Amino acid sequence: MKKIALVVAGIAALSLAGCNSSNQDAVNNAEVNQPSAEDLNQLSNDAANDAANSEAAALGNQQAELNAASDNTSNPTDEQEQNVSGM
Repeated sequence: MKKIALVVAGIAALSLAGCNSSNQDAVNNAEVNQPSAEDLNQLSNDAANDAANSEAAALGNQQAELNAASDNTSNPTDEQEQNVSGM
């Protein structure tokens, strides 16, 4: 039993020795390198504006394609519209 208690005490001592390295420099550097809330808000707004602008451009291109496609078609006559014999 004394051997087991000695082994447990040794493991506990080694475990606690590994936990004692409080490196404040690493903590301070991590805090300094973080962007501020204002920077994050600006980045978020820029990303939202870019997405909205690209969506608007895509819709504008789609509208131009639809307009070009509709110019090449002719309107059916009344007789063609009334011809529903296949239905």
